[in-house]
Amino acid sequence: MLVVSKKNIDVTKTSSLKLPDVKAKTSSLKLPEGWLQIGKIVAAQGLQGELRVYPDSDFPERFVVPGTRWLLRSQNEAPQSVELLHGRYIEGKGLYAISLTGITTRNQAEDLRGGLLLVPESDRPILGEDEYHVLDLIGLEVFNQLTQSVVGKVTDIIPAGNDLLEVQLDSSAKTVLIPFVKAIAPIVDLENGRIEIIPPSGLLELN
Repeated sequence: MLVVSKKNIDVTKTSSLKLPDVKAKTSSLKLPEGWLQIGKIVAAQGLQGELRVYPDSDFPERFVVPGTRWLLRSQNEAPQSVELLHGRYIEGKGLYAISLTGITTRNQAEDLRGGLLLVPESDRPILGEDEYHVLDLIGLEVFNQLTQSVVGKVTDIIPAGNDLLEVQLDSSAKTVLIPFVKAIAPIVDLENGRIEIIPPSGLLELN
């Protein structure tokens, strides 16, 4: 459950924008309706049953605060409740090491490799001003505020120094990357499913 926020930056030099590599999807498993993925178990950590988890959430408490989480191990099984005992961030790795009740050996931990950690969709932390859940932005229509014409639809969010909206153009299958900053995307209207942008000259042709 990732979160993005709009930032105030100088966007006059659009020609200097660098387009980052797209981050690979973390799982091929399809989530059951009503659940949010917060992380994926990628390996065992040590010999005492700890698990290495790649985070799909911007909320560290998901991995360090004890309590109930849910584990999805295969497409044919329902999520199972698990108890997080404790967790810690692994500096330089971008991963968390966590301990779950009943997992005390490396072999048990290895058996969970590839599993997804979930929380109910209703369990969403309250966000601050100009912060948005990534899932709420996917699928929104993008409009040019200057002309009120449809630009396209948000298909993905690309994490970077300033997050980028990947938008499929309404007129073709082509996609463009639009910086998610106040100067370019001043209006996000979740209720009406739209984002309004003020594109600097040439921005929609950068890609």
